[in-house]
Amino acid sequence: MKRGIVVDNVRPRTPTGLPAKGVVGRRLRVSADIFRDGHHVLAARVAWRVAGSKKWQVTPMAAGVNDAWAASLEPTELGLHEFYVEAWTDAFGTWRHDTAAKLHANADVDLELEEGARLLESRTRRLHRVDREHVRYALEALRDPQRPAQERFDAALTPELVGALSELSGSDATKSPVQRVWIDRERAAVGAWYELFPRSYGGLRGATARLDAVAAMGFDVVYLPPVHPIGSSFRKGRDNSLTPDDSDPGSPWAIGNASGGHTAIEPALGDIADFDAFVARADELHLDVALDYALQCSPDHPWVAEHPEWFHQRPDGSIQYAENPPKKYQDIYPINFWPDEESDRRALWDACKEVVDFWIGHGVRIFRVDNPHTKPLTFWEWLIAQVHADHPDIVFLSEAFTRPKMMAKLAEVGFSQSYTYFTWRTSKHELRDYVEELAYGPTVDYMRPNFWPTTPDILSGPLRNGHPGVFKQRLVLAATLSPSYGVYSGYELCENEPFSDGNEEFLHSEKYEIKHRDFDRPDSLAPFLTRLNEIRRHHPALTELDNVTFHHSGNDEMLVYSKATADGSDVVLVVVNLDPHNPQEDTLGLDVWALGVGDRGRYEAHDEITDTTFVWYGANPYVRLSPAEPAHILHIREAHP
Repeated sequence: MKRGIVVDNVRPRTPTGLPAKGVVGRRLRVSADIFRDGHHVLAARVAWRVAGSKKWQVTPMAAGVNDAWAASLEPTELGLHEFYVEAWTDAFGTWRHDTAAKLHANADVDLELEEGARLLESRTRRLHRVDREHVRYALEALRDPQRPAQERFDAALTPELVGALSELSGSDATKSPVQRVWIDRERAAVGAWYELFPRSYGGLRGATARLDAVAAMGFDVVYLPPVHPIGSSFRKGRDNSLTPDDSDPGSPWAIGNASGGHTAIEPALGDIADFDAFVARADELHLDVALDYALQCSPDHPWVAEHPEWFHQRPDGSIQYAENPPKKYQDIYPINFWPDEESDRRALWDACKEVVDFWIGHGVRIFRVDNPHTKPLTFWEWLIAQVHADHPDIVFLSEAFTRPKMMAKLAEVGFSQSYTYFTWRTSKHELRDYVEELAYGPTVDYMRPNFWPTTPDILSGPLRNGHPGVFKQRLVLAATLSPSYGVYSGYELCENEPFSDGNEEFLHSEKYEIKHRDFDRPDSLAPFLTRLNEIRRHHPALTELDNVTFHHSGNDEMLVYSKATADGSDVVLVVVNLDPHNPQEDTLGLDVWALGVGDRGRYEAHDEITDTTFVWYGANPYVRLSPAEPAHILHIREAHP
């Protein structure tokens, strides 16, 4: 800090200095609190570069309310970037401000105009981008007593001079510490996911045939649970029973048998050539393939015999199986990431990375990581950095339904995005508070949410025994509140039977059996899903997180929110009936300025779901929604004459 200049609260940042996150080709907002003692005018800029580059790029910052300064960058390369904020006293801006005040008060400014001339002379050599004729004219005018004072003053305020002079840093320039930002590809922040179990389609070849339908519904990512060999020891039967019969396929998360471990394919699904064909077809359809990365083993995994030191040994010589009381997973052995010997730890960590490298070699670019909160944070920080050093386009999704601080820390150490508590947020106030926390809270610089209404493990809230309208409601919320969202295969068929009143899992879970579904049913929600994904692709406002505004409704069953692009070119208003059983209505209280219609008396609200256009006046339109058709997704636009 020099001469009282303060540069504080520089963002984006993480709590411990690990890289924050941005997206290539998208606006990266850099902000800081900048001020100093006295009444001097300040100037500031962001200097930024790809890590390792010699040349810094410079972007001016603009002052906002309460000494908050900001600038927008647009990185064009993947990988690690660096930036710092620099602020200094703007001598020319201070002279301009003070002299203008005296002119306004009709005070004598002859001395001030001479000071301006001398200030301009002292900086002439540094004005490389300004024509010398502009400088000569300004100096002559400032020193011409025959001209009116205002005219002399205005001569020094040409856009060329003002812009160039304000960019000249002074001797009191103060720099913030260098911050780091990891720049991902777009899929790390934005995307629609579809999860399917290949075995329910007859294996990888059948799943490949299903890809056309997934792409036709507008999804961006197809996510596969583990495709590796499944253990036989303690294999689970239907509904997680301990008494399987010969036809029970077991849980895909019980990884490993005599056919191999994490780099092998379950023979019932096909072989590696079938997997490669699946990836190739997905690529043709512009679908990313996400693969489950579950660092655990069945008792039959080759690692158990080859490296018993990698597992938790109990006093009786047995290996500890996984438990989450009252749930027991006798078919799964957790890995001990802290063996007694340092050499064993290095060997284990290297083996885990080799698994990722193997599947990257077969075209996988996204990994959905199972239960990362049960492994060391230091391991994930090391692994993700190692992978990104060679493959900066790889995306890691954290499946950690755990404590908030642990979820945030996993994001901080490098996970690209995270599962969330959306599944359990059902009331108006829960949804609003949670989304505002994600969009504007302390983790917004590095934690990206992915909203899933259900997963193979979770059937919660109004979806339990719910009707199709409730499935639509949760879809609209997930797809419009979060830039990334996902559905688990069967959602379009409104699979809604819970295991029991006290258990959030599905009855007859696909984790333990093969499902046969009729996707051609006339009541399928596939057309609704397709339209929803079309809307997302058509409206860039829905691909952002920190642009959400909640609007007033006096009805606690009506949730109203909008999203707008920074330039206001795209504005979407969403109204959702949260009541699964009854129609709801209200006269809304809209923030018309957030919608960009504050100075219009009349505007259009075009429902993108039904292709219906409403003409609204002012801030208080009336809305009524039924449980069966529970949402409007409205494109706000100028009304036609």
